[in-house]
Amino acid sequence: MNILKTLLATTVIVVGGISAACAEYPERPITLIVPWGAGGGTDATGRILATLMEEELGQPINVVNRTGGGSVIGHKAIADADPDGYTLGIITTELSMFHWLGTSDLTYQDFTPIGLYNADPSAVVVRADGPFGSMDQLTAAIEEDASKIRAGGANQGGVNHLAYVTLVNELDGNRAFWVPTEGAAPALQLLASGAIDVGVVQLPEAQGLIDAGELKALSILGTER
Repeated sequence: MNILKTLLATTVIVVGGISAACAEYPERPITLIVPWGAGGGTDATGRILATLMEEELGQPINVVNRTGGGSVIGHKAIADADPDGYTLGIITTELSMFHWLGTSDLTYQDFTPIGLYNADPSAVVVRADGPFGSMDQLTAAIEEDASKIRAGGANQGGVNHLAYVTLVNELDGNRAFWVPTEGAAPALQLLASGAIDVGVVQLPEAQGLIDAGELKALSILGTER
């Protein structure tokens, strides 16, 4: 049994048993809520998943981007949806930080997990014509004064923000300058325009601009190459 079929079988088990009609699930289109903006990694992988689910289920999967509040709006929309199997959603690691940031009372207990389908380490990307030609040059600048380097990515307290703060703390301990956005796409636009100096995103999110010669990746913030 392939991963998608396992995922879909689990979905049916989660929403099944409500009534006899569930044996014919799905009988109508399904909504897939993405809590981040169009053009980012969560949106891109969500749309790939939706296409595969349509092929398996024979019903349209309508992807809806519900953005705002550092993904709080979208996560709340998923949690508040009727548990009938016709509204699914993608939750991201930012959910685990809502309590600590004071932005929402939502926790993992407000959701029924179906499966994990994607995990990417954070990548450090810069403008191809910018001042940082290597990770060594960037780390030297961080060690000198991290607060002068404008870094950005999705959300305050998100996985990429935490990855960058960890890097800064290991090198300098100075306060990191972070520009939060509602997803990778707006962060990459800021980087390409020169509004920020460093972007911390998932590498596939920046691949198009890297291939176009506008950006370059300096490092992957992970435990493996």
